[in-house]
Amino acid sequence: MAKVAFLGLGVMGYPMARHLAAKGHEVTVYNRTAAKADKWVSENGGRAARTPREAAQGQEIVFACVGNDDDLRQITIGEDGAFHGMAKSAIFVDHTTASAEVARELYAAAKDKGFAFVDAPVSGGQAGAENGVLTVMCGGDADAYAKAEPAIMSFARASRLMGETGAGQLTKMINQICIAGLVQGLAEGIHFGKKAGLDIEAVLDVISKGAAGSWQMENRGKTMNQNKFDFGFAVDWMRKDLSIVLGEARKNGASLPVTALVDQFYADVQKMGGSRWDTSSLIARLDK
Repeated sequence: MAKVAFLGLGVMGYPMARHLAAKGHEVTVYNRTAAKADKWVSENGGRAARTPREAAQGQEIVFACVGNDDDLRQITIGEDGAFHGMAKSAIFVDHTTASAEVARELYAAAKDKGFAFVDAPVSGGQAGAENGVLTVMCGGDADAYAKAEPAIMSFARASRLMGETGAGQLTKMINQICIAGLVQGLAEGIHFGKKAGLDIEAVLDVISKGAAGSWQMENRGKTMNQNKFDFGFAVDWMRKDLSIVLGEARKNGASLPVTALVDQFYADVQKMGGSRWDTSSLIARLDK
C-alpha cells in the first residue's frame, strides 16, 4: 500500500479518493473548499491538508482531478502548488480532462524537479467513479506508469498506457468525439420515432440488440425518452471538453465537422437553461 494524496474532491475525486482509502492506501486529501476535505476525512479517515504543497509532502503518489488547465496549473506550479512539495522519485497522476499541451508542460516541470508526471484522464462519469469502474487513459513514461498502476486500479476497471506524455489526453479527446456523435444520433433516432408514433421503449429494446446498440442507448435511451437529464456529466463540462478537442484539431489539421456541429447543439441546450443537464439532453433541443 502507498502513501498518496488526492487533490480535488469534486463529483469524481471524492469517490476516487474514497476507493483509495478503502483499498488500504494512506490518503491525504486537499480541496479548495476546506470543509469538503474535512467531511471526506470524517467519513474515510486519513488527513486533510490546507494547501496542495502540504498534501504532496512525503507522498509516493499524488493524484489530482480538477476542472481545467488553469485549475491544474494552480494546484501544481502555482503558489503553494504540489510541485513545490513533492519528493524526488514521487509520481504525480493527473485525472483532469485537460489539454495535451498542459500535460507536456507539467511533465517537463516535474522532470526538471526530479519526479514523474502521468496524464491520466478518465471515462465512466460520476457513476463510474462511485462504483470504482472507471476507464483510465494514460500518457507518460512506462516506469512511472507501472509504479502508479496498482493504485490507479483502486477506482478503475481498466487502465492503459497509451504512449508518451499527452497521449492520455489525446485518447480522452477521441472518447469525447465518439460520444458527441453517438448521443446526437440517438437523440435524432428517438425524436424521429416519437414523430412516427412508435413505442420508443420497444424500439430501443429491439435495435439495442443489433448493430445500432451502444452504451449510450442502453444507459440513456429510455431516460432521454422520459426527458430525464440528471445523470452527472453536465453540458457545461462537455462543452469544455469539446473546446479542448476542437482546439487540438486546429493544431493537427483533423477535420471534425460533426463534433463542431454537436458542440453548437450543446450551446443551444445551454441557452435553453440546460447547462447542468447531462449530455443526453441533446434531445431537448429537438423536442422543444
